[in-house]
Amino acid sequence: MVADAVLEHDELLRTDELLVEARLTGVAARGDEPPRLRVRCGRPLLYPLATTDLPIALRGRAAASGVRYLGALFAFDLDEPPAGYRYAAARFAVDLGPAGPTAVLVHSGGDQFGLLADGPVAPVAERAEAAVRPGVLRRLLLRADRPSAWTTGEQTSVFGWRYQDRRAAPLLPRTYAVHAVLEVPAAATELRGTFEAEVELAGPIRRRLSTSERVALLAPLPGPPSGRAAAVRLCMAADVAGYSTLASSPPEKLQRDLVRILADGRSRAGVDPSQVAPQPQGDGQFTVLPVGLDEAAAIPHLLRGVGEALAARNAVEPNDRMRLRLALHRGLVKEADNGWVGRAAVAVHRILDSAQLRGALTEHPAADYTLGVPDVLFSDVLAAGDDPPPGAFRAVTIDLPTKGFLEQAWIYVPGVAV
Repeated sequence: MVADAVLEHDELLRTDELLVEARLTGVAARGDEPPRLRVRCGRPLLYPLATTDLPIALRGRAAASGVRYLGALFAFDLDEPPAGYRYAAARFAVDLGPAGPTAVLVHSGGDQFGLLADGPVAPVAERAEAAVRPGVLRRLLLRADRPSAWTTGEQTSVFGWRYQDRRAAPLLPRTYAVHAVLEVPAAATELRGTFEAEVELAGPIRRRLSTSERVALLAPLPGPPSGRAAAVRLCMAADVAGYSTLASSPPEKLQRDLVRILADGRSRAGVDPSQVAPQPQGDGQFTVLPVGLDEAAAIPHLLRGVGEALAARNAVEPNDRMRLRLALHRGLVKEADNGWVGRAAVAVHRILDSAQLRGALTEHPAADYTLGVPDVLFSDVLAAGDDPPPGAFRAVTIDLPTKGFLEQAWIYVPGVAV
């Protein structure tokens, strides 16, 4: 019953995803032959990572060394265990050779690089979601029927994962995926190495089976993200509150003021106008900011620039005061034929239009603007800064069942203490 439940969640590797089938062999016990089992090894699934996708600790290393980085997912299927037996342990190891790429990060599960059941919450996970088939990627999620792995070999070219029985999950599944971040020499064009697997069977006789020889791995390396390729970027959406009620100024002037105020904010953040192509939306604007932005420095300057430009505009036009709702989000987005696509491009508008952000502007009539950000941006960037003060943000849950959207977010109103 448990094995059936596992296969309801995990699809076996497809024929086009298979690299090799290797036999698992062992020593005969008590005169009988060991079971005939195989491991099916999928082709390495590799996808490029931009410097901004990496943890902060690796970004300086990438810039200084000239290497590049890849996400690497290896998937494996085991045969059904013989009658009366179950898998009690499984080990998978990859060897990329002494001069090969280095596994700078070896992850024990998807949660370690931001892959959660309700979606990716970190850049590496967002890249993985865009590059890997969902049926394979799901194997990395935390589940009660799969223990977390012990990992070995981080910062080396020989690395691996070992799964062992736990009391709460005594049955190991037959389908696995493991993940690492590889540091690759800039001139490398292919991934070469070997793979080996070992399993333990619990049953009438405790058995250990392994691949009789190392299995060759070979895969072309993807090129770096470029051009219109997907990349992790900061997205910004803005909207004029009560646009239709601002009757003193013609719509053309209100739109011109909005464009100028947002451009002033981006300029303060160090964004050159040639690096962006804002999308006009009448009383609002959507902008995808350039790759590689230092968010910890750029966001405070951006908000300060918008706030000061907005306050200056309202000082000379007090009877036609402009107030804004702003939202920021970060994620994997791609420029398509009719605009930007990606979860962050949608989510930033969900936050912008949320009842919580609208309500914050209504509750604080003295504020010129309100800001909404997702939890991942607050936790990664704003919580560690001092401008805006982290204590001035209020946590909210934006739940839009009809849109299939649920996000933990934070709202900031300048000059208002929480």
